[in-house]
Amino acid sequence: MKIALSISEFIEIGLTSQDLLKNKQYASKLEDYETRKANLITYISSIADLNRINIVEIKNWTDMDKYAQDPEYEGLVVSQETYENALKLNENREKKGIKPLILVVIPLIKDKDRNKISSTSIREKIK
Repeated sequence: MKIALSISEFIEIGLTSQDLLKNKQYASKLEDYETRKANLITYISSIADLNRINIVEIKNWTDMDKYAQDPEYEGLVVSQETYENALKLNENREKKGIKPLILVVIPLIKDKDRNKISSTSIREKIK
C-alpha cells in the first residue's frame, strides 16, 4: 500500500469479496468484507489523503481482469505470489491493443526461521 501510494497520485485497490475468500484456509477467522474495507480506510487515512484512493470489490477473476483493462491504468503492485496473474492480465491488455501495465513486485517477508509470513500463517495462530 505504502509503495503504491509513494509512486502514484491515485490508486485503485481491489479488495476481495467474502465469497472469493470462503475456500481460504482458516476462512472463519477472516473479517467480513465491510470490516476489512473499514479497516483499510482507517489505515490509509493515517498515511495518505483518502481522495487518492478508490476501493473496488473483486468477486472473481473476471472482475480483476475487467479493472485491469482500464486504459488509464499505468501500473499494478503485486506480491511475488500473484505475479503470474499480473502477467496474464498484461497479456489480455496486449491482445486488446492496450499498453501493458508496469508491474511492481513486492517481495515476500520471512520470519526469523525464514518461513514466509502470510495472512494464512497469521490466521493459523489466532486462537
